[in-house]
Amino acid sequence: MSSTLEFVIARVESIMDRYVADRMVIAWLGVLCAILVAMVVVGGVTRLTGSGLSMVDWRPITGALPPLNESEWQAVFEAYKQYPQYEAENAGMDLEAFKGIFFWEYFHRLLGRAIGLIFFVPLVIFWLRGQIEHRFKVPLVIALVLGGSQGLLGWYMVQSGLVDIPRVSHYRLAAHLSLALAILAYLFWLMLSMARVPTAPVGRSVALMIWVLAGLLVAQIVYGAFTAGIRAGYGYNTWPLMNGEFMAPAVFFMKPWWINLFESTATIQFIHRWLAVVVVVVAVAVWIAVRNQGVQIRWAAALFVAALFCQFGIGVLTLVHVVPLSLGVLHQGWACVVLLALVYLAYAARPLPRT
Repeated sequence: MSSTLEFVIARVESIMDRYVADRMVIAWLGVLCAILVAMVVVGGVTRLTGSGLSMVDWRPITGALPPLNESEWQAVFEAYKQYPQYEAENAGMDLEAFKGIFFWEYFHRLLGRAIGLIFFVPLVIFWLRGQIEHRFKVPLVIALVLGGSQGLLGWYMVQSGLVDIPRVSHYRLAAHLSLALAILAYLFWLMLSMARVPTAPVGRSVALMIWVLAGLLVAQIVYGAFTAGIRAGYGYNTWPLMNGEFMAPAVFFMKPWWINLFESTATIQFIHRWLAVVVVVVAVAVWIAVRNQGVQIRWAAALFVAALFCQFGIGVLTLVHVVPLSLGVLHQGWACVVLLALVYLAYAARPLPRT
């Protein structure tokens, strides 16, 4: 009898230990997701304030410390003056003004380092303590590699603006932002899986619609980054028409025609504004398609549609007000909310097996 009781107590303690360990790992991933959202927001501020080119070198270790005295500040400022942004946009800037733009880029990079530590150190601790399920070990290592790649990609992006034209490549900006959001979505998916969030069966056609929606949203995010990088939001600041026309004459002005899809500010803005409409229409179609499904799927779809409508409205306001800092940052930050809502919807919808 006593041995049976001891076995039961030991079993209960084992289950409780496993539960606490799982909750700790899940909370850790939740914190990482929250900090990644903050990183995207700070990145938006850095871009919109023109701060991203204020740090003209990349020192992963020693760069964690800012200039600590006036002579160090002056040296950093003199280095900045050797690059095109100073002459083209900030000629005559004094040291105090330089400190203002330096702060945002420094904070952005410091936050990136913090994310690396907050990911790596607990990962090692949880791993050594056996608190990570075997099936999540390789995915978490992949996430670690992706995070390191993001730092390298960020510097690769900055380098493109330290040449003749003081503006980062919109291709590299799109890659940098897209990878950040991909990491965010990836970690959130892992968190949902670790938490064993319930899923619900849906028809294969509905599942296909959700993944088509995901593909459209990815394309919209890329074109949003193109719009930001090429500064396409500073023209045609009317909606729904482009200065009175559905399609401005400049949309297909460049030759060959296909180069407009990637290089023309008018075309990129045209695609971004109307792809948003397509995403909304497909999202509403998904919401209608799941109206007779389980309550979880209905709520997941409704949550995504609500977040998407908010993002659509923020985008229109950002455009017509010529990209003010507050709305531009909110538009970029809210994109994270939309993405996480879609990840939750895609995770919760379990396709029915083929019959």
